[in-house]
This record gives sequence, C-alpha cells and structure tokens, in this order.
Amino acid sequence: MSESQARPLPPDDPGRRLIHARPNDDASLLHVGLVGDTYTILVGGNDTGGRYCLIDMHVPPGGGPPPHRHDFEELFSVLEGQVEFTFRGERLVAKAGESVNIPANAPHGFRNTSDYPARLICFCSPAGADEFFLAVGDRVATRIAPSPDLGDAGRAAFVERAKALAPMYRVEILVP
Repeated sequence: MSESQARPLPPDDPGRRLIHARPNDDASLLHVGLVGDTYTILVGGNDTGGRYCLIDMHVPPGGGPPPHRHDFEELFSVLEGQVEFTFRGERLVAKAGESVNIPANAPHGFRNTSDYPARLICFCSPAGADEFFLAVGDRVATRIAPSPDLGDAGRAAFVERAKALAPMYRVEILVP
C-alpha cells in the first residue's frame, strides 16, 4: 500500500483507559509468586485488548523459570542486576541497562546467577503470559515479597501444575 492509499486512522476508543502503573505503591496491582520469583502485572492483556502485557519481575539469586517456549514475543529489559539467558542452547549474560528479545516459539529460559536480586521488565506480545502467571502462581503482597517456600515436593507439584496448564496459554514447559 502506498502512502497515498493509506487508510485513515480509526477513531479513538474512549472505552480504553490510560494506565499508570506504580509497582511500589499501587495496591491494585497483582503480585504473583512463582517458585521464588515475584512477578507484578503492570499492564495486563485485559488493559490492551490482548495486544501485549507488561510484567515487572523480581528474581532473587538462583531464581528464574525452567526452560520453556511459547508462541508470543518476549522482550526483557534488565533494570537491576544481571541475568543469564539460555536461548536455543546458547548462553548470554544481560546486565542492567541491556535488553534481550526472545522470538516466539524459541526454547529459552533465564536464571539469576548473581548473589543479588535482579529486576527485569518483560513485554509480551500478544498478551497471555500475564494470565498464565496468575493461573499457576500464588498471590503475594508486594513486588518484592517472596513466594511461599514450597520445598522439593511443592516445587515438583508446581512444575507439574504449570505443565498441565501451559497448553491453555500457548506455553510449553521443556523439563521432563
């Protein structure tokens, strides 16, 4: 389509509202504990017509998800600390101020290999990760509240529950 044939912009949708997320003091935000990590849903898919979601991730030392893949794009920006990403078997370390884009369907995972908590912002398009995290995680009080201590048996049960629910959210957990 040439510029002269460009379609006009659709009208504004007054039903959509401005979102101002304040992760440290907004009591309406949802904080989800996921096997040690805490994820705060800053902007959910319900707020964006499913176009994207934005998640603030607090990842303690040793934290991070198991290897997985999904059919949505994922863009991480490291705000604090450093995180080791594994992408299609290759490893790289991303430090504060750096960003990593994971293409849809690619196997990946990440782990905080440092001695200090890491903080990431995760942008997913289209949305869906937010709903998956809410379905499998435990609600916690704040952005940095620890997840409930599950112990070895609880961690195994969590992984099995996540694996069972994952297909409903276009996610595949890649652990036996």
